[in-house]
Amino acid sequence: MGTPIPLGNATLGELPSEVGVPAYDRSALTPGIVHFGVGGFHRAHEAMYLDALLNEGKALDWAIVGVGTMPGDARMRDAMKAQDCLFTLVLKHPDGSREARVIGGMVDYLFAPDDPQAVLERLADPSTRIVSLTVTEGGYHVNQVTGEFDPDSPDLQADLAGDAPPKSVFGFITEAARMRRERGIPPFTVMSCDNLPGNGHIAEKMITAFAELKDPELAEHLRQDVAFPNCMVDRITPVTQQADIDDLAERFGVADRWPVVCEPFTQWVLEDNFGAGRPAFEEVGVQIVPDVVPYELMKLRLLNASHQALCYLGYLSGYRYAHEVCEDPLFVKFLLGYMENEGSPTLPEVPGVDLDAYRHQLIERFANPEVRDTLARLCAESSDRIPKWLVPVIQENLRNGREIDRSALVVASWARYAEGVDEQGDPIDVVDRFKDKVMAAAAAQQDDDLAFLRDKDFFGNLVDDERFTTAYRGFLASLHKRGARATLEELEGR
Repeated sequence: MGTPIPLGNATLGELPSEVGVPAYDRSALTPGIVHFGVGGFHRAHEAMYLDALLNEGKALDWAIVGVGTMPGDARMRDAMKAQDCLFTLVLKHPDGSREARVIGGMVDYLFAPDDPQAVLERLADPSTRIVSLTVTEGGYHVNQVTGEFDPDSPDLQADLAGDAPPKSVFGFITEAARMRRERGIPPFTVMSCDNLPGNGHIAEKMITAFAELKDPELAEHLRQDVAFPNCMVDRITPVTQQADIDDLAERFGVADRWPVVCEPFTQWVLEDNFGAGRPAFEEVGVQIVPDVVPYELMKLRLLNASHQALCYLGYLSGYRYAHEVCEDPLFVKFLLGYMENEGSPTLPEVPGVDLDAYRHQLIERFANPEVRDTLARLCAESSDRIPKWLVPVIQENLRNGREIDRSALVVASWARYAEGVDEQGDPIDVVDRFKDKVMAAAAAQQDDDLAFLRDKDFFGNLVDDERFTTAYRGFLASLHKRGARATLEELEGR
């Protein structure tokens, strides 16, 4: 293939025929959604669904304006501005084949530190009817133990302290809500798309708690008048690597500064709770339901918790990718054992879902060798993940006298991983917003084998449960003495 074609409005007609391009006139689009946190997942999910609607000639007044608030978002700003907010979505099929499509539903990208007022005016514009979020689990500032709002972030403190332009996502949303109310503009809907149980409820609780500290009357307005739908989102979307950029250029002839790669599977279950309308997402495969909770718990306690079950043990065993782990029969047995005997018993009935088929499909998805999802990505930010995805499973199973051994091993494997040295003596780069605290607790295990478990912010009262601590202690000792694989083999009777 010749010289790759730089992605942009002017070059769409020059791209190879095997690359899907927008079938709609992008100049006819008007914004309806402002999205905070434009990363790989948003672009492989919400933006993809909107693009599918646009290709059917619908939702032309629902285009997306992306917003970045973090210093690192400057890189996304530069990539999006350079290519007219276009990007390529590449599906990686297990057989090695690829599908590439240019997604065109984002019409602008605002980097908040450049011009916070521009972000506020876009949020306050009557055309903005949905504000969507993928700001990571930690972006909701939830105290892990109490479940209440934690206002300690420097950006939150700055926004609470004075009348300067906002710095935080919460600051922008609440200030824009105030501006709309003063101008007589109906409120927007806030739609969380993050991996949190009851993500809409959590967004509402935390954002209104923030507003309460600044303006109690505004907080009441948010509680009474702003819709916060729950949703469940699912698509494995690994971090874009340089190899993905190079492969897109070589295979499809597209020069894209920041494409997105993902698995073929996608699911979005969305509560129909919107105050100012929404795109007809159900016409492109989104499940619109009255109650998201069963689907949400299924995904968090089976898919997400299984990611934690495989990542630390897999890494300690010498693997570096999820597909390597899920090509290993020992790990497959362990993961299915967790899902069948510990995760699934905590779930309510999930309408229309065959859980056994779902569990085996998850293994197939994890084993897709083309996705190349790194264990390092799955091991990152564990302090935001284990407490939300796995600890509730453990607590419920303890209350009901059910199995907890595999979950106890997962927690022990995190504690072992957080020591920062693998079984060959090589350093592990622990990535966590509470890295110092986590690694200090892991280091203290030499003198106190329950040191890691004593952090009630992460584990609640698990340290006080003798049944759990007995299992945990045994696994931690085995991980130190015999290693991850031998520990797994003993647990699974091999």
